[in-house]
Amino acid sequence: MIKDHQRELNRLQVVLDAIVIIAAYGTSWLLMQMGLVPSRGDTLEARYYLLALVAIVPGYLLLYAIFHLYTPKRVQGRRLEFANICKANGIGLLIFTLVLYLLGKDMFWQHFSRSMVFYFFVINIVLETAERNAIRLILRSMRSRGYNQKHVLLVGYSRAAEGYIDRVAGNPEWGYRIAGI
Repeated sequence: MIKDHQRELNRLQVVLDAIVIIAAYGTSWLLMQMGLVPSRGDTLEARYYLLALVAIVPGYLLLYAIFHLYTPKRVQGRRLEFANICKANGIGLLIFTLVLYLLGKDMFWQHFSRSMVFYFFVINIVLETAERNAIRLILRSMRSRGYNQKHVLLVGYSRAAEGYIDRVAGNPEWGYRIAGI
């Protein structure tokens, strides 16, 4: 049953990540349109930026899967998750820049704002980290109220087992419940 919930949570996480990617991209595009993002010369029409988004969203979701961002929240700590977000976005920035460089031979694609791409990189890391920390807080509050618990059966009894039981009892947000010894 917990594995079913984990699958549903992962699907929800993918949808939320796609929404965050679109929001970060849209925010960086709006900043460019308002003149807050420096750009050299003319920029492309909005439809061309939206066309690029069609490739960006699945690409970033694939990078997030490669960098293990869809593992259970119990397993991955905040710092490791942040590092993986930075790695995935860094690789995404490099790929995006490489594609723009290769397409840059065409006069049309030379007007794609590279500054907007960098702003997208920064905004996406900030929003993605905020979204994942919000999910982590929601899951912790649910676990401390008794939902989404994993039941643990200890085999054997020792001082180490006592220490483990004390740590689990003192941290209900971990989501573990000692079922028996």
